[in-house]
Amino acid sequence: MLLGVNNITLRNYTETEGFSFPEREKTLAVFIDFENLALGFTKGKGVKFDIQKALERLLEKGKIIVKKAYADWGRFSEYKQPCHQAAVELIEIPKRFMTGKNSADIRLAVDAIDLSYAKEHIDTFVIISGDSDFSPLVSKLKENGKYVIGMGMKDSTSDLLMNNCDEFIFYEDLERPATEPPIIDSKLPKEKREAFSFVVSAVTALIRENTEIIYSSMVKDTIIRKRPSFNESYHGYRSFSELLEDAQKNGLITLKINSRSGTYVVTGFGTAK
Repeated sequence: MLLGVNNITLRNYTETEGFSFPEREKTLAVFIDFENLALGFTKGKGVKFDIQKALERLLEKGKIIVKKAYADWGRFSEYKQPCHQAAVELIEIPKRFMTGKNSADIRLAVDAIDLSYAKEHIDTFVIISGDSDFSPLVSKLKENGKYVIGMGMKDSTSDLLMNNCDEFIFYEDLERPATEPPIIDSKLPKEKREAFSFVVSAVTALIRENTEIIYSSMVKDTIIRKRPSFNESYHGYRSFSELLEDAQKNGLITLKINSRSGTYVVTGFGTAK
């Protein structure tokens, strides 16, 4: 695996003119709408929320400073111990018939906004929910200069929320094993066609912007800006470099290794017709 392509390296370095400079580590605040996640579990046919897997994924983004989860915890007692072990602060929300159905949403939103003003050093907010009601919260956090990451389940996530976030991670993708991509026959699988279309679209956009050197990290950043839910593992790849290599193998792009940074550079389109 080449440096500068995997998620861990990307969060630590920024490539400029062939050099790698250290990037300030992101600081994260994580807010979990457990009531909404429970709805996703119901639709997920036995899928259960694993707090450790979610936090491990977010740790690739930076240092987690705040972790809060909101629910009527009497209904979700089996999750209390794992959350305690992960040092997640459990915020007790009274039963819905006492306070109305949006009580957890309101408390989470108030806490997030308060934190965004009180702790300027926290630059990234994570909202784990699929509820469209959080879209105004996301907009306000972005207005305050915060980077917002969403996380939720595919079947229960609102398109409005997903598209409003700077980046969105589907919980199901955390469960997807990092396996070797399947052997490519004459007819490409749907997942590969989709992944390749993202790469070609991103390279096209960078060429259109007259980008002199198209680093692999630029390609991935462009894909994520256009497709916040993008994750190469969903398409069967262990790393973004592996996706690029497969795209080259299929004649879609051409690659070389930058002598200074040691990372892939896209030099143009391939010979596929």
